[in-house]
Amino acid sequence: MILTGATGTGKSFCACAFGNSACRQGIKTRYFRVPRLLTDLAIARGDGSYNKLMKELKKIELLILDDWGLNTLDPLACRDLLEVAEDRYEERSTLIASQLPVSSWYDIFQDSTIADAILDRLVHSAYRIDSSGASRRASKAEKGGVTLP
Repeated sequence: MILTGATGTGKSFCACAFGNSACRQGIKTRYFRVPRLLTDLAIARGDGSYNKLMKELKKIELLILDDWGLNTLDPLACRDLLEVAEDRYEERSTLIASQLPVSSWYDIFQDSTIADAILDRLVHSAYRIDSSGASRRASKAEKGGVTLP
């Protein structure tokens, strides 16, 4: 599943709600912000636990990846995400939440060949939900008397 939309439109909230529901049904679920997952993978590569972490990611029935596309992905991060996508393809469920529309995802990858491979595995068979509207956080702030620029 792919959830896209502007900041504050409820993507992370919905992703966590799906994850919560999955957990209540006994489905093994993990949530990661993509920048932190990539940091964890880099650390694992350095301390020798990379293969162990990759095996753990493969076993998770629902993997939630939030904040997809916040940063441009260097070639090493691209390869890491390809390994995750490949291990899970047609085997396990992945939910991605992103501020970027899917049409802009290709641009976040420094390696275009790997971008093709990852996006082919993630996008074509995914359910897509695009959230719209004003930021829920801005609405909350305005109700509390805080004005945002």
